[in-house]
Amino acid sequence: MYLSLLSALLLGLFPTVDTISADVSTLERVSIAPSSEAIEISERLSASGVVIYDALSGQKLYAKQARTQRPMASLTKLMTALLIVENHDLDEMVSIPKSVTDVTGNKAYFQPGKHFTVGDLLSALLINSANDAAVTLAQFHSGSVSGFVGEMNARALQLGMTGTSFRNPAGLDHPAHWSTPQDIAGLTMYSLRHEEIASRLSRSGQRITSTEGDSISLYHTHALLHEVSPVLAGKTGTTTDAGQCLVSLVEGTDQQFIVVLFNSNQRYKDMRTILSSLETEPEPVASQ
Repeated sequence: MYLSLLSALLLGLFPTVDTISADVSTLERVSIAPSSEAIEISERLSASGVVIYDALSGQKLYAKQARTQRPMASLTKLMTALLIVENHDLDEMVSIPKSVTDVTGNKAYFQPGKHFTVGDLLSALLINSANDAAVTLAQFHSGSVSGFVGEMNARALQLGMTGTSFRNPAGLDHPAHWSTPQDIAGLTMYSLRHEEIASRLSRSGQRITSTEGDSISLYHTHALLHEVSPVLAGKTGTTTDAGQCLVSLVEGTDQQFIVVLFNSNQRYKDMRTILSSLETEPEPVASQ
């Protein structure tokens, strides 16, 4: 319910796909309320870049190098997911391509030739942060990873993510693959409008099954979704260049927060420090 409410409220904050002009010079931008850095963090954070927003008003409450461009690892997958849900039905069937055998990093270990729905691949993408799901969805949508990356950058421009550059759909390190905490916060708030994304970012786990009967268990990579915590949803990202990155939707006493961490050495210690500075109400972990 909380995610549905958030999505409904955000409809008034951000442009819909239908209202976005094809002319880049007249594109509507994601609008963030003026900064009001009202939160004080009592302890030093290891993260190099941090932003905290009021999730409902879009007001910036805390910032540390919020516009500095850095690798963002698998936070990239928020854009991958957005493009998919904006263009596909979840029940569309996808054949796993042979190219997944060459995918590196975190994977769900899909087997070439097996068939999963778009919804199942989206779950693997957002819950398990599976790079093979990212490549499969990219090729399914655009016919090639390079074509999909072009669409990612075009969508970023439409959303006003001027500090962002994509070079792959998974978030692997690349010299020209980077974003900013502020851009990712805006993308997160925009993406949470879609229940297909919001629900998966909040699940601690899920089991998916191919049409051939192959079953894969998915476990959310965000550790705080596996314990009693005020964190309602989130996404992790980790690479050598990016360090530990984290996005979290946090339930407060009378408001919700979006917290973004870039290049952290101890992201969960950082998050607990931040949570201690927020007025939060822990929620029990939902059964799956």
